[in-house]
Amino acid sequence: MRVLITRPEREAANLAQALRARRHDPVIAPLFRLELLHPPADFAALLAAAQAILITSANGARALAEATEQRSKPVFAVGDTTAATAEGLGFSTVISAAGDAAALSDRVRERLDPKAGPLLHVSGTDVAGALAPQGFDVQRVVLYEAREAEALPEAARAALEARALDAATFFSPRAARLFVRLVTEAGLEEACRPVAAIAISAAAAQPLANLPFARIVAAERPTRQAVLDEIDRLPLPGVQSPGPMTDTPPPPPTEPPPTAARTIDATVVPAPRRGLGVIGAFVTGLIAAILVLAAALLSLPYWPQEARSLWRGPAAAPAPPAAAPVMDTAALDSAKRELGARLDDLDKRVRAAATTAAQAVPADNRPAAADPAITELRRKLEALESRPAPEADTSSLKSEIVALRAALQSLDQAVAGQKASVDKAAEAAQASVSGEQKAIAAARGSAVIGIAARLSAAITAGQPFAADLNLLQPLAQGDAKLGEPIAAVQPQAAKGVTSRAALSASFPAMAKAAMADDLADDSFWQRLLGKLKSVVSLRRTGADVPGDSAEAKLARAEAALQAGDLAKAVELVKSLPTQTSRATTDWLARAEAHLAAQRAVDQLAAQGVSLLGSAR
Repeated sequence: MRVLITRPEREAANLAQALRARRHDPVIAPLFRLELLHPPADFAALLAAAQAILITSANGARALAEATEQRSKPVFAVGDTTAATAEGLGFSTVISAAGDAAALSDRVRERLDPKAGPLLHVSGTDVAGALAPQGFDVQRVVLYEAREAEALPEAARAALEARALDAATFFSPRAARLFVRLVTEAGLEEACRPVAAIAISAAAAQPLANLPFARIVAAERPTRQAVLDEIDRLPLPGVQSPGPMTDTPPPPPTEPPPTAARTIDATVVPAPRRGLGVIGAFVTGLIAAILVLAAALLSLPYWPQEARSLWRGPAAAPAPPAAAPVMDTAALDSAKRELGARLDDLDKRVRAAATTAAQAVPADNRPAAADPAITELRRKLEALESRPAPEADTSSLKSEIVALRAALQSLDQAVAGQKASVDKAAEAAQASVSGEQKAIAAARGSAVIGIAARLSAAITAGQPFAADLNLLQPLAQGDAKLGEPIAAVQPQAAKGVTSRAALSASFPAMAKAAMADDLADDSFWQRLLGKLKSVVSLRRTGADVPGDSAEAKLARAEAALQAGDLAKAVELVKSLPTQTSRATTDWLARAEAHLAAQRAVDQLAAQGVSLLGSAR
């Protein structure tokens, strides 16, 4: 299944790795950005007086490690994940309550004595409730802040719009409330119908009832493992579930929810065109007008005398029997010229209308340009011009001229109407093409954003990403802005790049070797000191170590690395003296490869957002 992760970046990366191990596809969309705060002025005194430290999140463990170098104080963690984070940061005595705040309070009462001293609770600016084990003096210190996202993350928006999510995870009531608000502001409530919401507790599940999720599930225990177990219990996409698992089931959908998309197809196939088409309708109208005109001419002898008089015009007065009729050849020539000019103008208008309509119709659907009505009228006019002038009655000739004029007027009106229809059809076709282009751009943007999120997660976890990168190849054809970042990360796709966690773990060994090389010059005592430095690590750490020595720069680089600023750490390591290059070359190469891959993924995500913006 495809699972949405709303946790901050570091927790999201670890959860994504656990989901991949269970054969799920994570979609990382952090709702919070972690910011470490400067410790208060009396923090050192509070820490020294405390008999133990309480932490209720992995972020608290990281903030504590950043605020102090002391690792010997006992640490009581709310759950196993938080305890594992604290142990990984070097704290020597870590006790896990394996539960929630109540379980943590119970564990403190079991293991500690209230008379031994106060407790120090390291927390963020926003806490669900006060942590106060009975009988203990608990002093709370704020060392980090989780800043809320101002809008729904683009990865979450794209996945919801594409109906590409099967489940979403929520690890706090605050995250659930923020997600409900951002989804409502984005107008994507209906996109949540096929999604199952998995909350870490009943309190975190309660705000989710404001969205029409397919089901809302609260984990049996407030742990990450329990959330993963609930995801595994969900029915696979397309399998009928036994029913909603909330106390109050959501209202039934007015229409069947669409099946969650498993992949994003970047190929858009236009629907086949049906019907006569624009030119076909135009020609059909002309033929119908000609048929009506022919029927009128054929039925003329059967019309009443009044109707025939209206059609033919006033009858010519009979000539006196004694005098021979005289033909008005000048008037006849003028009528011929007028008819010829009107035929030419009509022919030009028909050709212009046909050309306009042809631009909106594919070339293989265009009919022949010749118009049978114009051809027939031209034939009649040429026959009239070549007809010898009779010496007798000219009334029939004049009647034919009047009839031709009436036919031309009717045909002129029909052409004007058809031209208006052609213009409207051309505008509609142009609007349809523009809409299809916007739809294609939106589909490409959503696909690029989704794949960029998968690539970012793989780079963070240090895993290969060749399969995800191959998904971008069809989307990048003809787009240089997509092709450049793809080419930049292609060499590392098969094996992946070193994760930030691995770079942090290998930094102390590299720093120890670099300091030894920096001191080992040609003198015997310096070489001896370098040997000792390579065996025993005695160096200062922390972001506040002053000076330009190798030891000071390495200390600041390590602090930047722990704070998540890999680029600053690389810059400081590269500024070390040249004699340290033997120790730093391998670490720098792996770190720069990681930074280059992350920059390429950021470019892909930015281009995906640009494509979405052009479609709106």
